[in-house]
Amino acid sequence: MYLGKKIRLERIINRSNGRTIIVPMDHGVTIGAVEGLVDMREAVNDMSRGGADAVLMHKGLVRCGHRNAGSDIGLIIHLSASTAMSPTGNTKTLVGTVEEALKHGADCVSVHVNLGDPHERLMLADLGRVAEACDNWGIPLLAMMYARGPQISDPYAKDVVAHCARVGVELGADIVKVPYSGSVDSFADVVAACCVPVVIAGGEFMNSTRQILQMVHDSVMAGGAGISVGRNVFQHPNRVALVKALRAIVHEDATVEQAVRMVEE
Repeated sequence: MYLGKKIRLERIINRSNGRTIIVPMDHGVTIGAVEGLVDMREAVNDMSRGGADAVLMHKGLVRCGHRNAGSDIGLIIHLSASTAMSPTGNTKTLVGTVEEALKHGADCVSVHVNLGDPHERLMLADLGRVAEACDNWGIPLLAMMYARGPQISDPYAKDVVAHCARVGVELGADIVKVPYSGSVDSFADVVAACCVPVVIAGGEFMNSTRQILQMVHDSVMAGGAGISVGRNVFQHPNRVALVKALRAIVHEDATVEQAVRMVEE
């Protein structure tokens, strides 16, 4: 790894414990301007106040979220896109380059791949090309790896999630994002098959704060490197307190009970 990539990776992942709190904010391309992301400066500022390590967004939103004040926070620029209006919405296409991301000040880039999609081969090819560019430019790559297709009966099954994670590693990702497989034991097997940090996605919107915190706690106990959770964070009614509680779990090994009390206060 070039030193430049290592330096940038440490802006995303805590160098002391190898863990991270990433808040994706790329939802606008897929489903429109969702609640919680209308005012991007406010959203980014709240994540920074809570102690998130990085936010993730498309290139055009960087100008909307740049605050010119407050504590620093890592920036990941997402290079993949599709919309919910498309009949092939699970097929992601590249809409940016590593060079563009660097011009916008990115510390890291991300690519989304849906394994099992009829156009899987195109997304895998995109991932491979971006991984090469990331090595050339010394910028880390986060691979969002999901199983979504007609042959996928359970996208949360341990073997399926582990396969997704392994594809990301083998094609050059520096961080892999996958769904949580549902238990400490099963997710420990997912993590064991990877030689890079593995973070969990937030999944469907949860109505229970405790449920969010429990999932994050269990994933870390399994050896996970933290989270990349969007709507369950930025749409929470007390999102700054929630990020602080997530930080307590991910970076300070707090219990679920301790974290719950932080949000309820």
